[in-house]
Amino acid sequence: MRQPARIVRPSAAAANNCRMSIDTDVAIVGGGPAGLSAATWLARHRRSAVVVDSSEYRNRWVDSSHGYLGNDPTSPDELRAAAHRDLARYDSVRVVADRVTTVTADGDAFTVQLQQAGRMTFSRLILATGVADQFPSVSRFFDHYGRSVFHCPSCDGYETRGEPVVVIGWSPDIAGFAAGLLEWASSVTVVTDGRRFEGDSRHRRHLGDLGVAVLTDEVVELCGERGALQAVRLRDGGLLDCSFAFFSIAHRPRNQLALDLGCEVVDEGCIVVDDEGRTSVPGVYAAGDVTPGLQYVQVAAADGARAGTACALSLRDEALG
Repeated sequence: MRQPARIVRPSAAAANNCRMSIDTDVAIVGGGPAGLSAATWLARHRRSAVVVDSSEYRNRWVDSSHGYLGNDPTSPDELRAAAHRDLARYDSVRVVADRVTTVTADGDAFTVQLQQAGRMTFSRLILATGVADQFPSVSRFFDHYGRSVFHCPSCDGYETRGEPVVVIGWSPDIAGFAAGLLEWASSVTVVTDGRRFEGDSRHRRHLGDLGVAVLTDEVVELCGERGALQAVRLRDGGLLDCSFAFFSIAHRPRNQLALDLGCEVVDEGCIVVDDEGRTSVPGVYAAGDVTPGLQYVQVAAADGARAGTACALSLRDEALG
């Protein structure tokens, strides 16, 4: 049986002694689908790479990911484990359980400071750092998140077909978000969690025409057991029956390393890349949810493959002069 890719967990003694020479080609920051896919294609081009995996996956609470070709549904944990097993075929790739604290450009190289393992130096850098969601402050939220509570209608809307759904949010965008869920759900109710609904009269009229009520009460608890959400409890004591809930508040691209390096970002904070995953800073690539576009697992994996291949070819061309 093939063994999983080796995850290196540095000892305390290694923190002061670990150095990696420039002959390690690429640092990949992020161990999700984008980062692991990039590592796979770098390995197939016989390039050395270190994947720095902090385990801060966006979907780390999620039971199942949907729509991945040949693996629908699939557990995100199992998908990553399969990727690790595949990477074990390649001796040139290591996965390091650590966190990157700083990255600096030193001439044609990048110096990466790790929280535990010290400093390493690379020729190229791939940022696959993803995004961080803002969650509602609701009792028992994480009892249900990833099983009956979701943030992406496209990813998980199909599972709500024929069932009542509650949506938590208050921005103008929540109108389209809630309306879209009617493609599957039997009914949708918006709860603004005690905030003022920021949509205008057109949004309210559109939702009203669709039979979507907008309630300004605060959500205090999700009721039921994991996998069997029954209702949303409101501050006024009322219960909204539902089998599923969605939220749309905010999500923040994990872009600090990109900003530190001077990479261009869009207004929402995602890293600007070209068709091959190159950022505005030479030698720096980005892939996955931290870049603009659809935030699907399969898209992240494709982004990683594209960035990893482009990165490998750039190293080949550089070596060939």
